[in-house]
Amino acid sequence: MLPLPFPVRDANATAGGKNLGDLPEWDLDDLYTGQDAPELKRDLDWLEKACADFATDYEGKLKDLDAKGLLDCVLRNEKINQVAGRIMSFAGLRYYQLTTDAGRAKFLSDCQEKITNFTTPLVFFTLELNKLPDDHLDKLLDQNADLARYKPIFDRIRAMKPYQLSDELEKFLHDLGVVGDAWERMFDETIAGLEFDVDGEVLGIEGTLNLLTDPERAKREAAARELAAVFQNNIKTFARVHNTQAKEKEVIDRWRAMPTAQTARHLSNQVEPEVVEALRNAAVNAYPKLSHRYYELKRQWLGLDRMQVWDRNAPLPMEDPRIVDWPSARKIVMDAYTAFDPRMGELATPFFDKGWIDAAVKPGKAPGAFAHPTVTNVHPYVMLNYLGKPRDVMTLAHELGHGVHQRLAADQGEMLSSTPLTLAETASVFGEMLTFRKMLDGAKNDAERKVLLAGKVEDMINTVVRQIAFYDFECKLHDARRGGELTPNDINALWMSVQAESLGPAFDFMEGYETFWAYIPHFVHSPFYVYAYAFGDGLVNALYAVYAEGEKGFEDKYFDMLKAGGSKHHKELLAPFGLDASDPAFWDKGLSMISGFIDELEAMEE
Repeated sequence: MLPLPFPVRDANATAGGKNLGDLPEWDLDDLYTGQDAPELKRDLDWLEKACADFATDYEGKLKDLDAKGLLDCVLRNEKINQVAGRIMSFAGLRYYQLTTDAGRAKFLSDCQEKITNFTTPLVFFTLELNKLPDDHLDKLLDQNADLARYKPIFDRIRAMKPYQLSDELEKFLHDLGVVGDAWERMFDETIAGLEFDVDGEVLGIEGTLNLLTDPERAKREAAARELAAVFQNNIKTFARVHNTQAKEKEVIDRWRAMPTAQTARHLSNQVEPEVVEALRNAAVNAYPKLSHRYYELKRQWLGLDRMQVWDRNAPLPMEDPRIVDWPSARKIVMDAYTAFDPRMGELATPFFDKGWIDAAVKPGKAPGAFAHPTVTNVHPYVMLNYLGKPRDVMTLAHELGHGVHQRLAADQGEMLSSTPLTLAETASVFGEMLTFRKMLDGAKNDAERKVLLAGKVEDMINTVVRQIAFYDFECKLHDARRGGELTPNDINALWMSVQAESLGPAFDFMEGYETFWAYIPHFVHSPFYVYAYAFGDGLVNALYAVYAEGEKGFEDKYFDMLKAGGSKHHKELLAPFGLDASDPAFWDKGLSMISGFIDELEAMEE
């Protein structure tokens, strides 16, 4: 049960301008002082021996352990996870700082291969746990409170029991994992190495995507057309990556007898398929009153007969094109966090002061933004590509929310701190909402309030509507791949099949937009990740409504929820707030907040 070797990038990251102040960089010394650090060699040596000793001491013997013996086994496994996670966090973070550096790529690959080899003998652990009879395991849990604390982990492992293969096949798949990782790195390196010539200026993908928010329509169009041209020139590579990854998943799912391509993600998210389906249906049914209605308003504001795709994220005509420097961004977010609860501010402060954030855009740096938890005895690291747009402030608030959540959950220990993706977005989206409300309360006039409201609606549409459309695209992609190899045109057609439905009748779609699926990292790194954003947004909207109504003791309940990490199911976590995500009406409540913001924007036009 190794942690993800790479942090997963967020889909809502943005970028902007210059003159930003002193942007922080990571100090990775809290992990290791360098790839030649003696502590790193020590940990690799320890890990190799610890894994071999674990297999010698426990393989074939789990059924004979008493409660204390099983607890000792779990604790040793947890320590192995922690050391392996520390090594891979260091290798992964260095790589993401400069993905085009061959030495960093090799170091990451070498670490991954070593750890895969070391941990292959541990595959038996989950397999043998699943062979224990239910009554036997229940009896052991009843006998030892410290062991019982790990019941959520056992439940998660045993949820895979119907899909478990033979011990030999499971070890084979574990070893084969490095091949899939190589395709992911190929995608990352290809994206990071792309160059886009926009009006004579050569940019990376971050800077080019940022031009889609430029005030000048001609500049936005030039960027969109250059993106399309470069994606088209590389489309065979991207199609090969997607075909290979989807086929690998299809083979594994078929051998495991998974009923759908989405089943593995639902299991890892600890969420019932019907809950995801209720969320998806609620969002799709709401497209007309959300994205369709908002983009029609925006079309009028921009004075256009028709919207093009390069107008989707255009700034509003009344928007102040100011650049928010780094000190100002820090103050805005920290004021919002501290106003909610001083404890939030205290937890967030070290990120700024101790080298836990890498903010600047640099050649070869991975695009997007993320918060990587590393391991529970170190601390998280946040990556941004900060270029000063007001929405970048929201990205900072978002990723800092992840970081605060990860710090609070760390006390659960390595195995219980990791939060399912569906709940992992809670603190990040809540942090955004706190920051937005603080800024909205401080609006000096209706024009400023309108810009803030419109910006928030666009962010929410990107988080809910766009991500559910992405989810539908992935469902179609994986379903189609089961029928055979997909050409680039096949994938293009699947992409376009969800675009008009989700964005609405205000849009035309330029030739070339059909290739824009190519740069979305989630499709490659974490299939079906994307619905977690919509889940998190809907959950937080409902949660914030409870807070706004003055729920007594809300702050303490909220901190308790974050501290729980992955130790509780979403039903148990939401119960203290009187919320239930399995109720279809729950999602309508969350979506109604977005609709309400659009109501207010429409009222401003009257």
